[in-house]
Amino acid sequence: MTMWHVILIASAATLALKVGGYVVPAGFLERERPARIADLLTVALLAALIAVQTLGAGQAIVLDARVPALIVAAALYALRVPFVIVVIVAAAVAAGIRAFT
Repeated sequence: MTMWHVILIASAATLALKVGGYVVPAGFLERERPARIADLLTVALLAALIAVQTLGAGQAIVLDARVPALIVAAALYALRVPFVIVVIVAAAVAAGIRAFT
């Protein structure tokens, strides 16, 4: 199987999932359990994306300046600091750590 076969199969699967979303009745999605699962799934996918982007470098786990910057960002976000300031401070922390290492 070549890379193009994998791309075509993944594209077909994605299209099938998108079409499947239109087939599901709206009443089913408005029930309590599917709505809660959709909310929790969104949070889980975002957390996984953050973990992969923060700790991953190719196939290895790397602890570098991104980890303290993420911790500072989480603390500021917990204190309800505006998002733009959270991003700026976290970037400054990462840049400062990288400047000294």
